[in-house]
Amino acid sequence: MPVISQFGAGRIGEIHAANIAASARATLKHVVDVRAEAAKDLASRHGATAATPADVWADETVDAVVIASSTDTHADLIIEAARAGKAIFCEKPIDLSLDRVDQAIDAVDTAGVLALVGFNRRFDPSIGGLGRAVRAGEIGALESVIITSRDPGPPPIDYIKVSGGLFRDMMIHDFDIAHWLLGGVPAEVFARGACRVDPAIGKAGDIDTAAVTLVAADGTVAHITNSRRAVYGYDQRVEAFGAEGMLRAGNRTETTLSHWTGAGVTGSVPQNFFLERYAEAYRIELDHFLDCLEGKAQPLTTMRDGRVALQLADAAEASMKSGQPVAISG
Repeated sequence: MPVISQFGAGRIGEIHAANIAASARATLKHVVDVRAEAAKDLASRHGATAATPADVWADETVDAVVIASSTDTHADLIIEAARAGKAIFCEKPIDLSLDRVDQAIDAVDTAGVLALVGFNRRFDPSIGGLGRAVRAGEIGALESVIITSRDPGPPPIDYIKVSGGLFRDMMIHDFDIAHWLLGGVPAEVFARGACRVDPAIGKAGDIDTAAVTLVAADGTVAHITNSRRAVYGYDQRVEAFGAEGMLRAGNRTETTLSHWTGAGVTGSVPQNFFLERYAEAYRIELDHFLDCLEGKAQPLTTMRDGRVALQLADAAEASMKSGQPVAISG
């Protein structure tokens, strides 16, 4: 049974720690966080111990690490984990700098360790099922993709300031899905963005509303829209259109109850945030990582997938600033 140490005791760390502890296939041994009390609290809830990075690297019983700490720590932890011979599951993004991502990839390749990047949406039964159906050719040749992602409300301004911007923080998930569905790195990116939700986001140097068009080498088009505000809940939809049909993955609602009366038909709003919408995806993602550790599978979301997503985010920002399409080198 794999022994896992986790870095990060924040919101996403709580999700991963709970899933590891609940699994009959793994053991959570350590929780590491710069906030000692947070690490101690999360560890105590799941039968683990609070530790330091040095404790983890020196512990030969630790097979793998889950990196769910702040983005600015990811690359360093990946490099250190690789040197220590630990398998790696790292939340997105790997880093906000392509140079640092490349350094992390080099460390993983040199050490020959297993590494998976946490693009959880590929593991969602609906979006993942759509992706597998596209790649299996169920709708024939893919012609266009439409991806919609809207948060119920913007994060705190303090988070916005260190997030890397909407393209690297929020849309990076959508770039990964588009890359996966298109079956390769898009050839061109064209982006537009604005502040339509909160002027404070603009003052912090970011945008809260964006539209991006990706064009594949064969002409297939993917269109992505993002907003930091959706008054009706967490809005996550994907549509793939092909020569022989269409596939759609929609929202999950709070209940399946609908009211049909003479006044009209009404139903429940979408679930309120990603913690609810992707709870199942996080569990499936962990099972996939454990399958990889046991030699039953290869990582679905690799370090190079993480690099492509950041490359597309960088290109989108450059396009938005220049007003021109940006060509992507494969």
